[in-house]
Amino acid sequence: MTRQILSIEQPEIGQLVRDLRQLLGLTQEKFAAKLGVAFPTINRWENNKATPSPMALRLIEAEAGKLGEPGHKLLERYFSRYS
Repeated sequence: MTRQILSIEQPEIGQLVRDLRQLLGLTQEKFAAKLGVAFPTINRWENNKATPSPMALRLIEAEAGKLGEPGHKLLERYFSRYS
């Protein structure tokens, strides 16, 4: 079974990353460590200077899913397949 890669517009990715990080109550540095990326990477994502890889998007989706209802609402807001 093939898993569908999340599809989202780049300007929305930055807001998704920021919203998720804030829901988790983490700094950019701590969120970067949680996802296994460097701090500047989170900063670039949030400021729409770079786009997360498909693997990073799956990690972001997984972190949102761990938050229960708030995380699911976040996924619904940014990904049509959750609507």
